Amino acid sequence: MASGHSDRGPRGRRLPTAVKIVIAGGFGVGKTTMVGTVSETAPLRTEEILTDEGVGVDDLSGVERKKTTTVAMDFGRITMRDEYVLYLFGTPGQERFWFMWDEVSLGALGAVVLADTRRLSDCFPSVDYFERRGTPFVVAVNCFEGAQQFDLAEIQMALNLGPSVPVMLCDARSLESCKKILIDLVLHAMKFRGLLPQPQQA
Repeated sequence: MASGHSDRGPRGRRLPTAVKIVIAGGFGVGKTTMVGTVSETAPLRTEEILTDEGVGVDDLSGVERKKTTTVAMDFGRITMRDEYVLYLFGTPGQERFWFMWDEVSLGALGAVVLADTRRLSDCFPSVDYFERRGTPFVVAVNCFEGAQQFDLAEIQMALNLGPSVPVMLCDARSLESCKKILIDLVLHAMKFRGLLPQPQQA
């Protein structure tokens, strides 16, 4: 599904290319919110209520009001510019569910790593994971109310990212903000994988 393929509909109209995108990041960073914000269909969610079983296991620092957690994945779909249908797969953020990441990420064109400046280190595992797999990704800093704001260059340095990894601000509750992140990711991933047409030499 990473490269996908376009076909022709019954009237000869070119159908959109199917593309798989992963939304990753730490616990409570806004992955479920982002998928729900952009999905043009009712999103599939595998959320469960946090229970006493997670006491001492799940770190709720900075997200004390969170009452549910994704235990498998979130799934949504959005059509971009009638050219691409993006299938969005949100990963679980808690370490005890990381075994799902390989299945969720299989065949993905690229990934969005959501970050929260209150818990910036929580996105390190996602960054490391996609770097090891050679999966192109962007880092999107979710702008939570009351969170300390940092310069994007400082965040890039703090996460030890190479200069080619895009870092940008986003609001997971805003459709336009999320769509921009996804468009930037697709362009970055296609360039990374050599799928964009090269400019012709004069």
